[in-house]
Formats: sequence, structure tokens, C-alpha cells
Amino acid sequence: MTDFTLDDLINCYRTGIFPMSDARDDDYLFLVDPPIRGVLPLDGFHVSSRLARTVRQDMYTIRIDTAFTQIIELCAEEAQNRTSTWISHSIQALYQALFARGLAHSVEVWDGETLLGGLYGVSIGGAFFGESMVSRARDVSKIALVHLVARLKAGGFTLLDCQFQTDHLRQFGVVEMPKAEYLEKLAAAIDLKTDFYDLPRTASGQMVMSLLK
Repeated sequence: MTDFTLDDLINCYRTGIFPMSDARDDDYLFLVDPPIRGVLPLDGFHVSSRLARTVRQDMYTIRIDTAFTQIIELCAEEAQNRTSTWISHSIQALYQALFARGLAHSVEVWDGETLLGGLYGVSIGGAFFGESMVSRARDVSKIALVHLVARLKAGGFTLLDCQFQTDHLRQFGVVEMPKAEYLEKLAAAIDLKTDFYDLPRTASGQMVMSLLK
């Protein structure tokens, strides 16, 4: 697909469609409109007791929107269980433009000045579209997800779109939703007034877990 603009991308998300590519160096992107969607109900988020203890311990520093590009690039790197990525350079450029417009965010997990991983996604109205997550140490992406869900709840969001249900995401309560039901929830969420920064950027693990009870 050529001549795909930032406004085209925003309109895609508003109508339940998202882009992908076949490889990092592939400039061609295609649109995905799945008949079944993976959604994480914010009030049905499950955190294991072990993970809850880890979050409360504040082993790492959580930062918001300080290394958006680095998070995307970590997500796009080859891994032991993945030799290719859907995050092409052209798709990365679109998300960086979304970030510049305030419509994309990253939740980052740091050990001192070392970025260990995190996640990023698109934020429009009361909907957050999770794009990708990455760990370079145990539990890092899980910790980022816990902080994200607390932030969404504090900010008045109503929909966390995970695209697809996977074995990894099922443990957190991600459910599969038919397209028609998903579009109803998306339509109800998309024009809500929300605040991604309502939760302080320096929120502790204890504060985060208190929001998830």
C-alpha cells in the first residue's frame, strides 16, 4: 500500500482496523480486520500473586513516554522465538508520527539507565490499542502491562485492544470478542475524554496495585 498517511492510520484505528507488514525492511503494509478480536477487560485484569509482589517491590523504574522509539526498536529486534517482525521501518515512522501528535505512548521498564523493555500502543479517546511488548529480563513486559492497565483505569479508558488472544495474554484475562461486539465497544470508547497522565508518571507499584483491586 502506498501513499498511506497518518490520518489514514488514525481512521483505521477508529474503525477497528490496524496495519502490519511482513518484514522489517518491507515497505509494503497491509490492513488487518480480524473477525475475532482479543480484548482485555479492564475490570477483569488478572494479576498473579507472584507478579503483584514483584510490582509492589518496585525493583525497576517505570517511565512513561521517554523512550518511545527505543521501545519500538526493541520490539522489532529478532528474538530466539521470532526471526522476523511485522514492524517495518515505514510502520515505525507512522507510529513515531502518532507519538509526536500525542496519540501513541510507551510504558518503559528501566534498571538505572538500561532499558529492559516495556510496551507501546495507540491511544484514541477511551480506547488503547496495544501494539507490542518486549522483555529483556524476567517479568519486564508483565510489569509494564500492570502499570498500563492501572494508568488506563485511572484515566477513564474503557477499552484495551490486544488485537489477538494468545496463550501469553490469556493469563491476564484477555478474551476473544466477535467483530460486531468489538465495534460497539470501540464506538462507545473512541470519543471519550480521557487522560493518559491522570496517574502520576512516578506512580509506585503499591499505588498501581491499589487501583487494580
